[in-house]
Amino acid sequence: MSETSAISLRGVVKRFGRVTAVNGLDLEVPSGICLGLLGPNGAGKSTTMRMLTAQAHPDEGTIDVLGYRLPEASKLARAEMGVVPQLDNLDVELSCRQILTVFARLYRVPKADRHAAVERALAIANLVDRSDTRVDLLSGGMRRRLLIARGLVHRPRLVLLDEPTVGLDPQVRQELWSLIDNLRSEGTTVLMSTHYIEEAERLADTVAVMSRGQIVTQGRPSALVREHAGAQVHEVYGSPSALAELRERAEREGWVTRRSGPALAILHAERHDGALPDGERRAANLEDAFVTLTGEEIE
Repeated sequence: MSETSAISLRGVVKRFGRVTAVNGLDLEVPSGICLGLLGPNGAGKSTTMRMLTAQAHPDEGTIDVLGYRLPEASKLARAEMGVVPQLDNLDVELSCRQILTVFARLYRVPKADRHAAVERALAIANLVDRSDTRVDLLSGGMRRRLLIARGLVHRPRLVLLDEPTVGLDPQVRQELWSLIDNLRSEGTTVLMSTHYIEEAERLADTVAVMSRGQIVTQGRPSALVREHAGAQVHEVYGSPSALAELRERAEREGWVTRRSGPALAILHAERHDGALPDGERRAANLEDAFVTLTGEEIE
């Protein structure tokens, strides 16, 4: 493991019976960055996150987190990382302050520092005014912020975020994005598994795209867009039969295409000026690159 890496997975394999969920995974997460882990359902993201917290053990390969080999030294690694799960597992009978105090003790924050640690976590999550409110009286967005605060109460070097904004309204999602962005700006290493392509494009320094248990590519979002989707996308709207004919033409012409709702999107459109049918131009984005890399079909 490199001295500058917070996470290193090499040749990691995880099987569940006949199903291979993770298949020879190699992934390096440098310290101090936010890495977005993207992939369709069944790509192996959740299994990877579970192995990083030693809830699941690899069948092959090695995992190092913060310089500790997992699963042998998982307790030492967990003491220096914060984990924000996808599912809400908060104790609904406790208040925000009580939950954070409990976890400050579990993470062995020194007694003299616990009050300050709890107040800092409440402030980070913008929950100071709700500090003595019971969890069952909080909104969904407040509960998600409390989950993040719980994972930060001990000032971890590394934070694992598993689908941090799943199921939240767009307004609440924006609020959580600001919180995550602040973590990155403070130098905390963040590994974020997400289904929201826009989330990764906005927050991640680096994106790793996962498919069938492997990393298929990794890089800065803007670089991946340029390489796999180009600068512009040309979208053509029409009937299903017309779009099917257009796709056949695209295959003959060597155009790279993807479905885009009721349209067919032609990627790298800037290469084909004057040759494309009538349509609408827009800037290429990470979703275009993601679909190109992982395929259009649902597995």
